[in-house]
Amino acid sequence: MKALRTALDKVHPIFAKGGPLEMAYPVYEALDTFLYTPGEVAKGTTHVRDAIDLKRMMITVVLALIPVTMFGMWNVGHLANVAIEQGQAVGVSVDQDWHYDIHHALGFGHDSTNLADNFVLGAIHFLPIYIVCMFVGGHIELVFSVLRGHEINEGFLVTGLLFPLTLPASIPLWQVAVGIAFGVIVAKEVFGGTGRNFLNVALSSRAFLYFAYAGQISGERVWTAVDGFSGATALGKLASAPEGTRATDALSEIQYTMGSAAAEQANWVSSISWMDAFLGTVQGCIGETSALLCIVGAFILIASGVGSWKIMAAIIGSVFATSWLMMGVNMGGNAMFSVPPEWHLVIGGLAFGLVFMATDPVSASMTDKGKWIYGALIGFMTVLIRVVNPAYPEGIMLAILFGNVFAPLIDYFVVQVNVRRRMARYATT
Repeated sequence: MKALRTALDKVHPIFAKGGPLEMAYPVYEALDTFLYTPGEVAKGTTHVRDAIDLKRMMITVVLALIPVTMFGMWNVGHLANVAIEQGQAVGVSVDQDWHYDIHHALGFGHDSTNLADNFVLGAIHFLPIYIVCMFVGGHIELVFSVLRGHEINEGFLVTGLLFPLTLPASIPLWQVAVGIAFGVIVAKEVFGGTGRNFLNVALSSRAFLYFAYAGQISGERVWTAVDGFSGATALGKLASAPEGTRATDALSEIQYTMGSAAAEQANWVSSISWMDAFLGTVQGCIGETSALLCIVGAFILIASGVGSWKIMAAIIGSVFATSWLMMGVNMGGNAMFSVPPEWHLVIGGLAFGLVFMATDPVSASMTDKGKWIYGALIGFMTVLIRVVNPAYPEGIMLAILFGNVFAPLIDYFVVQVNVRRRMARYATT
């Protein structure tokens, strides 16, 4: 390690101000600070009150994401292998693509009870998405850092992992590249880069893909990485429940199709229980299905002081209150009005969003009271969109972006109320 430190110090003058590669200093600085603690210290009077910096904060979020990432890869492979087994049972063959060619070349099969078979197949689907996201988004960050002469911030390490986890495993890689490029440029760099974006970058990328390429980002044929497979997510099944029925009853019989949907070559019926949704062994985006592992991530973020428990608690409380209100109103026989709060918390991406997205310290409210208002707004909007809007069963993504837009306004009014209260307290006659 000493030799590496010596080598970095030796080439430092080449990249320092006045050196021949001065413009490329952000590249050198990124490598140096990734391997070692920054050598610069603040001079004069400072207001730093603890030892955590941006690098440690971002690394902590990445560590909190590891459980849902590992489970997401296993679940992608598990669901694909289950679908393949169901098809093989009735003689339906699967069109093998390069993911499965690699899987077979490595000597793995399609045993849905085998941990390695499931995890490796899921990793073969997830890792290309992650690599494309990091390559494209990282190079865009690099270009902007060089042009501005700024350091390359570690914030993209989090965005580069969050965004792939919000995508279905079957998404085309070119859409991953387009989505992350839009998010980094439009939602982040045009506003000045890390720390200045008022919208969550990963969610902005996801929203762009949803509205630009809805066919590849939603629907019954995108969630399991098997060609010709069709199966609804729990939230999608709830949203399509007949009027006047109890929506959760629809989860007892979910139709899955293997092969041509028109020919119905291999159909089977399964069910989703609350525990299935809580554990995450259901259809959905790669990293957002397991509420249990989102709770593990929440404990890591709260214990480290990186994630705000106030925002998380406010969202949960608001979801409970709003869903209870909807159950009491139940207008027009809409089945979604009957979904109880404990189901809202485990289906879709609500748990993932409230832990890892809504608590983004840059785009969320910063005042203590503002965090409660901000979280309550997100929880209310999530349930409202899910229940009232028949065209959009998932509401957490738009709810968080909606909260991001209002976060500065919320903080402004909280500060103004405090200023008025203090002025009244210390007013003299």
